[in-house]
Order: sequence, then structure tokens, then C-alpha cells
Amino acid sequence: MALRALARINLAAIERNCARLRAGLREGSALCAVVKANGYGHGAVAAARAAQGGGADWIAVAAAGEAAELRAAGIAGPLLVMGAISAAELPLALDADADIVAWSPLFVAALRASGRSGIRVHVKLDVGMGRLGTRDAGALARLAEQVAGAPELELAGATTHLPCADADRDGTRAQVARFTAFGERVRALAPHALLHAANSAATLSLPDSHLDLVRCGIAIYGLDPFGIDAAAHGLEPALELSSYVAALKPLAPGESVGYGSTFTATEPTWIATLPIGYGDGFHRAWEKRGTVVIGGQPRPLAGRVSMDNITVDVGPDPSGVREGDPAVLVGPGQSAERLASQVGTIDYEITTALTDRVTREYHRDGEPAAGAGS
Repeated sequence: MALRALARINLAAIERNCARLRAGLREGSALCAVVKANGYGHGAVAAARAAQGGGADWIAVAAAGEAAELRAAGIAGPLLVMGAISAAELPLALDADADIVAWSPLFVAALRASGRSGIRVHVKLDVGMGRLGTRDAGALARLAEQVAGAPELELAGATTHLPCADADRDGTRAQVARFTAFGERVRALAPHALLHAANSAATLSLPDSHLDLVRCGIAIYGLDPFGIDAAAHGLEPALELSSYVAALKPLAPGESVGYGSTFTATEPTWIATLPIGYGDGFHRAWEKRGTVVIGGQPRPLAGRVSMDNITVDVGPDPSGVREGDPAVLVGPGQSAERLASQVGTIDYEITTALTDRVTREYHRDGEPAAGAGS
């Protein structure tokens, strides 16, 4: 039976992607699978389990609440919260026994005052992203000394984030070199501290960035961090997004469809209505530019994307389209990279935008994977 908005997620693909990434790491480097933002829309718990099944040594998230969700679902093993944590959120992260990222003396003081012990801290150097972390390696080295000397804390690692690994290899190499030099200062304080910098793009293109740990997000889901072709990197897309033709009706010249009547027929055509829209994460930006695959053919959107429906121009001869036919928004014939290129965005946003109203159905190469998301 057709569902109005269905994301079918192949957990075996996530497992194979992780195994492929891990096999490509230089000796001594481990794989951290990033499942923030609900596993980039794939489902955080299911993605974490599949990643571990594919050999991921660590799991990472951006927020304390995400760490709590994984632990509540029974996800074990090393867990890293990469993002900022407020005082209100800190107990969630600590209760989840997650490693914490720090760059501020005030935050380190809050960790020491939390009444907890054995808190594992990774200090963060900003090599160019300009968001979290500090640019001052000397100041961060002094903070690392404070962490290493605090009885409640353990200096567990040093981290950074590479802003241009998908586009600027030479600049990224220089950033990795700067971070590695800082990492040696951390290692002098804590010989077993983990050094980690690489995201998916760096992991695939810069072996020198692998260090002790790589943090792969987009690639574990079989999407291309370079926004072109995942298969070129041996990756398999894990998600297919579909809807169905709920209505099929003729449109005469001069008649219009959608809010604002932005599409008016200039010749006879037929319009297919699919019950999926921006309320499901299929954004309004695709008006006049997006396509949907129906009957194996890409068909152009007609009129505005609304909250619950999109309309598609199937041409003057509708014989190849029937009500009830499946429609592919992401999948065979319509990769996330292709869909993203139509509106100037990135494949990350295509899957991450999917809302809770989209049904997630988990399988392993077509065989049901019951209970995968719980």
C-alpha cells in the first residue's frame, strides 16, 4: 500500500559504507560515525546501530539531547558530543557518559563544578571554521594543561573541524599540519589523547588527515561530500524517498495550478498531484526547477510546492501515468546530489530536512529490519 511520504532506509548500505570507509583509513586510525540531526534524516538510533555493525569505533552527535536519546535506546560504546553544551544541557551529556568538547575556561570550570568525575574532555582548536573552538593555540594549550591537571577531568583528545576539505586540498593540508603541531603539545600532557580532524571529504581525499580518528557523517549514508557522485567513492545511498500519484487531472490552456497560480498551461497537459510537500521537508525552492521520477521518467514540478502536496506536469499524454503509481523524489533516477543541484543546495540538506511526518521504513537489502529504529 502506498504511503504519502515514505523514506526507505537500507541499513545494509550504511553498514557497507562504514566498512568501506574504515578499510580506507591509514593504519592506527579509527572511524567515528556522525549521527547528529536524526542521523542526517535517516534515524539516529538505526543509523548508529548500522554504523557499529559496519565497524564504526565511535559515534558522534552535535547535542547533549542526541547523546541521551542514543543511550536510552541502548547504544553502547564511545560517544562524543561535538557541539556547544549549555549548563542546562550538561547533565544530559554527562549522564550519557559522553566525551565532551571544550575550548573555554568558563566551561571547563563548569565541568569541574558539576560534581562528576572521570569527565573525558577533547579541547578544540579553530583552524579556520570560525565557529566553535579557539584560534589561539597557546591559550588552548594552557587550557589543556588545566584539564590534564584537574582531578575530575581527563584530557582525552584534541579536535578541530576542516571548513574546505571538499574544495581546497592544499589549504586543508596546511590546516591539518597546524592542528597536528598543536596535537603534539596535547600529547605531551596526555600521551593517549586522540587527535581528530577529518570529516567525510577529508577522509576520502586526504589520508594525512586521518590521524587517530576520522569523523564521517554524510559519507556513511552513501551521499557524496563533494556533491557529485557517491558511487565514484564506492558509496551506496541508503535512503529512497517516495510518494505516489494521488490525483491525475487535465489542465486546459489558460488554467492554472497551485498557490498564486504561478503555473498556467499554454497547451493541454495533465497534472499529477503527490501528497508530499514542505511539511515533509520537500522545500518550496523546487518550484519551477525540481523534478520527480514517475514511470521511470523525470517529470517537472508545476506550480508552487505547498505544505502537503506538490503538482507535477506529466505532459499531454498521460497514458504512462496512473493514479496510485509510485513517485520517486530521491532514489533511482533522482539522486540527492542531482536534486540538490537543481536548487543550489547540498545533498546534506535533502535528507536532513525530512520531518517526522515522513514514515521511515528500515530494511537490509530489501528484507525488513523490524525494530531497527527503536
